[in-house]
Amino acid sequence: MSRKGENIYKRKDGRWEGRYIKARNEHGKIIYGYIYGKRYAHVKKRLAELKVQYSFTHNSVNLYSGTVENWLNHWLNIVMKKKIKQSTYTSYRLRIDKYIIPFLGSKLLTKLKNQDIEEFVNYLIQLNLSPSTTHSIVTVLKSALKKAHIEKYILADPSISLSISSKKVNEISALSLSDQEKIETIALKEEACSAVILALYTGLRIGEISALKWEDIDFDKDIIYIKRTLYRIPSLAEEKKTEIIMAEPKTKSSKRSLPLAENLKSYLLSKKKEHLSDYVISCKHGYAEPRVISYRFKKNVQEAGIKPIHFHALRHTFATRCVERGIDIASLSKLLGHASIKLTLDTYTDSLWENRKKAVSLLDQKLGALP
Repeated sequence: MSRKGENIYKRKDGRWEGRYIKARNEHGKIIYGYIYGKRYAHVKKRLAELKVQYSFTHNSVNLYSGTVENWLNHWLNIVMKKKIKQSTYTSYRLRIDKYIIPFLGSKLLTKLKNQDIEEFVNYLIQLNLSPSTTHSIVTVLKSALKKAHIEKYILADPSISLSISSKKVNEISALSLSDQEKIETIALKEEACSAVILALYTGLRIGEISALKWEDIDFDKDIIYIKRTLYRIPSLAEEKKTEIIMAEPKTKSSKRSLPLAENLKSYLLSKKKEHLSDYVISCKHGYAEPRVISYRFKKNVQEAGIKPIHFHALRHTFATRCVERGIDIASLSKLLGHASIKLTLDTYTDSLWENRKKAVSLLDQKLGALP
């Protein structure tokens, strides 16, 4: 090929070819890019543009010299810690320490390859972890590697092409009307305020119920303010397995205001008269943590004579009753504190399907009435 200008050549087929430095591989070897055209001027102009574009990328690369373990610790403790809740930090820390570091930690970050990531996923599968646990571990790793790539500490993200199956969505269970009536009857007999009644008529999560204070309820304006939630999370301290934390809800949508309906207001006011705690649901004059609420609920279920269910089913029951009564999905999403309407739609597809069937059946009657 004859040469004309910097890195521009005339090919045997009559076209002009321009070459530019596109990147470097994990060993620092140059990776070239090419541009072709019938006219020299066109190739020259385009080549100049590409050289400016990739010169910035090439010159700003600052390859990371440490191991995967070094980067994960930096990513979690420096990059992420101030952005995430304590419960999320603890969850990430445990996944990194227990699963990722033992398998990948000693490898240099810049040497990590797609094959290493795939072998790691196969290793997780062999541990017979639940799909959701495997998914969460891989998500942490992918997030850390994505950040390393953005910061140009690695030339390519070895996890970018990794495709893992979606988390299995558990089937939503809601109480039937008859079972709901049975457990309500038991709950209403309690002297103190019942978490069961709160969940069935507000849709609050168990941690939100644990953290709810009387001061969060404005009985004059008929509003319940959800300002905080209570978690029991795995502890990073060796002397104890878990610990309780009180924090703001994880998302902005979870920090919300709920209308206080008339009958629930009367119920709460009757319980407030004799309260001995700042918390609506109390235990020994303090908050009742989720494990206490779940234990009490289990006893309610046994006394009501219905099949064993998780406390979270009460939240699903609230949502299902709303759907059955034609509450619009946007309003329901706000009441539940979901981050998006899509989450509400995905979660309550079956219930909504019944409403859709009724809607098209009503319209279908018009067709049947036509001559």
